[in-house]
Amino acid sequence: MFPAKFQAVIFAFIMSGFMAFLMSGILTFINLGWFDGFIAGWLRAYLYAHACAFPLVFVFAPLSRRITVRLINARDISGS
Repeated sequence: MFPAKFQAVIFAFIMSGFMAFLMSGILTFINLGWFDGFIAGWLRAYLYAHACAFPLVFVFAPLSRRITVRLINARDISGS
């Protein structure tokens, strides 16, 4: 469907979409409880959250991968 060169962007878009959707729903419920128009409020919050989350995931994914590799390699070296 898409060329392999877009893998990082597509991953960031999908991952940030899932996380923003779930977190915006959870936080909307925690902060406001169930109310008339909850779904509309949740979707509005999701749009803002995804607009923020997508570039953040795209920027921080490489750092997260490097930290993970270091943690895994450090564990392998220590013999655990």
